[in-house]
Amino acid sequence: MPHSVVVSHPTGNANARAAVSGLRNANTLAEFHTSIAVFPGDLLDRLSAWGPLAEMRRRRFDPAVKQLTRSWPWREIGRLAAVKFGLTGLTQHETGCFCIDAVYRSLDSRVASCLHKAAQHGAGGVYAYEDGALATFVAAKALGLRCFYDLPIGHWRAARRLLEPELSRWPEWAVTLGGFQDSEFKLARKDEELRLADLILTASTFSAQTLKDFPGTLAPIKVIPYGFPAVARQKKPSTTISASRPLKLLFVGGLSQRKGIADIFAVADALGKHVELTIVGRKNGAECPALDLALSRHRWISSLPHPEILKLMHTHDVLLFPSLFEGFGLVITEAMSQCTPVITTDRTAGPDLIEHGHNGWLIEPGSTSALQSAIETLLSSPRLLDQASQAAQNTAAKRPWSVYAQELAFAIRSLDASAK
Repeated sequence: MPHSVVVSHPTGNANARAAVSGLRNANTLAEFHTSIAVFPGDLLDRLSAWGPLAEMRRRRFDPAVKQLTRSWPWREIGRLAAVKFGLTGLTQHETGCFCIDAVYRSLDSRVASCLHKAAQHGAGGVYAYEDGALATFVAAKALGLRCFYDLPIGHWRAARRLLEPELSRWPEWAVTLGGFQDSEFKLARKDEELRLADLILTASTFSAQTLKDFPGTLAPIKVIPYGFPAVARQKKPSTTISASRPLKLLFVGGLSQRKGIADIFAVADALGKHVELTIVGRKNGAECPALDLALSRHRWISSLPHPEILKLMHTHDVLLFPSLFEGFGLVITEAMSQCTPVITTDRTAGPDLIEHGHNGWLIEPGSTSALQSAIETLLSSPRLLDQASQAAQNTAAKRPWSVYAQELAFAIRSLDASAK
């Protein structure tokens, strides 16, 4: 029987929820540590029904992992409150007492302090995520535990190499490229986490390829794409687009040029009345007049509960996700599950999930003209949308989150077995 692992994730997103459920089902989960954990029927679950606390619904976990879960909520509650009330000084990048880096480091330290006891109870490894793994891995190595490292986005050196051209291509949007603000201290932590890993897991081929920029030898890398949400009902035909209504375009994500947002606005403005653009996403806090002006011309929703985002996806014709650097892009799988095909780039999980022209479209990253050409093709041939919508739905149905969870558990158990 392989050793079980201690898993930590500061914010408990969809892939972390699937990971802990899969490891629990495979009898491979020793403990799960996170900031806020909500379980059906508990106090936090009831409180999340109140509008200001609705964000906590995103932290809802499978009841089967409740007995193995330890939560450390106060730092994250402080961060959420500071964001809600606009207390930007408290969430200042890297330095604010309630910044996201502080949340990650705090949980990392908590988990490290608990590992000795977990090892005594049979834990044989730790599974941690980028920026929240260093203290955990150092403690794990001292105890002889295996270190499983989840890299949710590509390596930082590759990010700087690939995003630097955007500083000159769209200088008025440069302030939205937050990755260039990371300190040397934070970047050194990232590198040390990678060096300590015994297995590196990524969710896309693109993320794995960015590790070629790392200046040294790394542990084996395993690509396991995330799963899809439950599949929605099929849509009505889209053949009336050019005759009676505009093509309904949707973007969901952070309002950063890392995700190609400036290209989206440029294309929407160029196509005018032929398209209708909806943007869902928060600003990153920095003042960007170009972004403010662009948002004023289109429908902008700063935030929505996740079920409402899925409904919105289902009502649109295509999701635009021309990201320039993305570890995966959960909105891709979410849109496809809602029968909404996606236009994305090869710097996302797109190539792992999409067959160009069949269940979506892959375009050249950083190319406004390529994005516009793809949309113009759909305007002239709306039947392509119906075909891609059905194919996207079929793709989503074949890979639910449970498949990702099973593959992750197998990868961890396989490494454990190979070490014996």
